[in-house]
Amino acid sequence: MTETSSPAPASTPRDKRVSTRVGAIAESATLKVDAKAKALKAEGRPVIGFGAGEPDFPTPSYVVDAAVEACRDPKNHRYTPAGGLPELKQAIVEKTRRDSGYEITPAQVLVTNGGKQAIYEAFAAMLDPGDEVIVPAPYWTTYPEAIALAGGVPVEVLADETQDYKVTVAQLEAARTERTKVLLFVSPSNPTGAVYTADEIREIGAWVEENNLWVLTDEIYEHLVYDDVQTGSMPVLCPELADNCVVVNGVAKTYAMTGWRVGWIIGPTDIIKAAGNLQSHATSNVANVSQRAAIAAVEGDLAAVDEMKVAFDRRRKKIVEMLNEVEGIYCPTPLGAFYAYPSVKGLLGKTYDGQVIDTSAALAEYILEKAEVAVVPGEAFGSPGYLRLSYALGDDDLVEGVSRIQRLFA
Repeated sequence: MTETSSPAPASTPRDKRVSTRVGAIAESATLKVDAKAKALKAEGRPVIGFGAGEPDFPTPSYVVDAAVEACRDPKNHRYTPAGGLPELKQAIVEKTRRDSGYEITPAQVLVTNGGKQAIYEAFAAMLDPGDEVIVPAPYWTTYPEAIALAGGVPVEVLADETQDYKVTVAQLEAARTERTKVLLFVSPSNPTGAVYTADEIREIGAWVEENNLWVLTDEIYEHLVYDDVQTGSMPVLCPELADNCVVVNGVAKTYAMTGWRVGWIIGPTDIIKAAGNLQSHATSNVANVSQRAAIAAVEGDLAAVDEMKVAFDRRRKKIVEMLNEVEGIYCPTPLGAFYAYPSVKGLLGKTYDGQVIDTSAALAEYILEKAEVAVVPGEAFGSPGYLRLSYALGDDDLVEGVSRIQRLFA
């Protein structure tokens, strides 16, 4: 009798355990580096982390006091409107007028669970499958993932250190196609610290208007601008764009409130309503205690913010000076946020401890292992050959961390 092989069993829906859409998402590179640094610290290794974009200052005390009081009030123990507390939306209206000169109404505001949710929901409300979003690179790791999750297609436009990490209108025009719908605009920038001047913003805004596009502008670092750079908010400098402009912001960076998870979207009422409908099914309202804390933050003066900015400015100058002392590293001076983004191309292709290191990803691993310093490689931001170092950490740690890098490559 001739043996015959049995046919392979047909696959079933259960065999595909993770959806293609979610399976394509990469882990946040910055959070991954931060988690690894913390894990090594827990093992007793003296790791210094430059990975997370998180101020090392405590949240201002008056904000914490407002949260403590809110905890004791039973009205904050219940559901509230999915789109945000009316008091917070009004406070955001007044803060936006005060800080940006942008006149909006509460109906144009959606309060979200941090800036990441704001970005995703904004793109989800704007994009249909296949719509293209021009993404200037180096970019923050979440932007392309949020665009793809919303059904869009990120189109990267790279600006390197020779142009201060800022894209030009000519580059944007070269990337535009009939499928282009949105320009992502970020100033000050994560990861580079680049800041567009008011004139540069007006030029880009005119191009957006001429081509009948939308723009999503992320203003989370709006208060962290140095050296008296003259800049501003896109819809204020380009008022003709207001009906096709979505602004994302939040309390995380300005008020050292990364863990409180309060962000917001400002935009045309139809976009805000659509994003709000999505949020009503995804998460409902942001935690009420966090919203009450955010009210205290945005209604308060900027004294605590200014104190933090003085420290960041000092650290900015120090980290640039020290990095540029390493042969093979070139670090432009960032004009905003709290990141240095040096080119490390001069260190690549060389042999260290018998190992040839050809990529910035491998270089970051080497620095972590040999110097016990955690940095994020440029691959995470769409631009291999660079490292991102956050200088939102203590002065002593900053000096010690960069000194270790100096010694490693001496």
